[in-house]
Amino acid sequence: MDRIVNLAKRRGLVFPSSEIYGGFRSTWDYGPLGVLLKRNVKDAWWRSMVQLRDDVVGIDSSILMAPRVWEASGHLATFTDPLVDCRNCKERFREDDLPDSGACPNCGERDAFTEARQFNLMFKTFVGPIEDDANAAYLRPETAQGIFVNFKNVQTTTRKKPPFGIAQIGKSFRNEITPGNFIFRTREFEQMEMEYFVPPEESDRWFEYWCAERHRWYTDLGIPEARLRLRAHETDELSHYSTGTADVEYEYPWGWGELEGIAKRSDYDLTQHAEFSGEDLSYFDQENDRRYLPHVVEPAAGADRATLAFLLAAYTEEEVRGEQRTVLRLHPDLAPTKVAVLPLSKKEELRPIAREVADIVRPHLQLDYDEAGSIGKRYRRQDEVGTPLCVTVDFDSLDDRAVTVRDRDSMNQDRVPIAGLLGYLREQLGA
Repeated sequence: MDRIVNLAKRRGLVFPSSEIYGGFRSTWDYGPLGVLLKRNVKDAWWRSMVQLRDDVVGIDSSILMAPRVWEASGHLATFTDPLVDCRNCKERFREDDLPDSGACPNCGERDAFTEARQFNLMFKTFVGPIEDDANAAYLRPETAQGIFVNFKNVQTTTRKKPPFGIAQIGKSFRNEITPGNFIFRTREFEQMEMEYFVPPEESDRWFEYWCAERHRWYTDLGIPEARLRLRAHETDELSHYSTGTADVEYEYPWGWGELEGIAKRSDYDLTQHAEFSGEDLSYFDQENDRRYLPHVVEPAAGADRATLAFLLAAYTEEEVRGEQRTVLRLHPDLAPTKVAVLPLSKKEELRPIAREVADIVRPHLQLDYDEAGSIGKRYRRQDEVGTPLCVTVDFDSLDDRAVTVRDRDSMNQDRVPIAGLLGYLREQLGA
């Protein structure tokens, strides 16, 4: 894990937020390569969940919502963690995170904890100039409620019939007491959620379908099967809205952790919002002449957690001809940079043709141009950030109008005419 954190900082993937001021706990900024990697994770999710399906559409709802939304959803009453304080060192912990030994994780004192009390995880703010309860609002702790309150709008405008889904990617905020493990648990994070509305009698079937579908998405993008598992929640783990949940878990360096939850939310959310808003949110099934509130199956993934898992699964150290090589074997769809164009040397006669090659590729594939340092060091730099293909422009290119393309994983090299380069690169990348 330390190697990933160091690599992320050194190569511009992830920086500590507000670092020049000493940082701000559990907040992170994505750098030039990190923002590309995370965007590719989100794009891969959107492509799989929305673009390649005709039964799922997308929305982008507001972060700030009417406070009654959180009353109806149950978050004001139940979205809490049990907290305890150590009487000796005064540190605060989640009760369910304490070791079985009863010792304080910070100072080691035994049996020094206060009684647990409930703490709501939502960030509270105020709308308007006056900070009082009448103007209170909350930063959303999940993107799902923006989908539920728009169910009627989306269903009416798209004329979709259950089963169909509404997908959303967006920021959520939870005032976690014990954030940590790099970008795994943070107070500000991005979710990739989809609510799949189904006839009540089809809920179990679609739950099984989405469990398998979401597990497969991670393996298709390069996470080894052995480092993934699907774990069903015990009854006492279930959220207040869930009648059944399974987590896709990844084996992180500290142990198994949730990547994504797939939940059967029944008709809880639509029922609550119908009651609190006074709106009829039922669906009329003309074919069967019946009206019902759809049940919901929800696959909810964390973009930051998925990014971390893909990084960890891709990270490889190996020895090549007596030298150590660090490689991020990222799936081409996820790699921040797809192609690097590398002139063999900085000599002026190579620059025009190298820039010509870069100009051909750049409009179509995310590209890096690098002419600083030896070609071997530049290959290693690109390997370390997961660039699948390097294109080397050499002095022979001036005569034969061809370049050498090097594969990241095999390190094999092919000579390719510049005229056919773009097609070759796309074929190799599956783009």
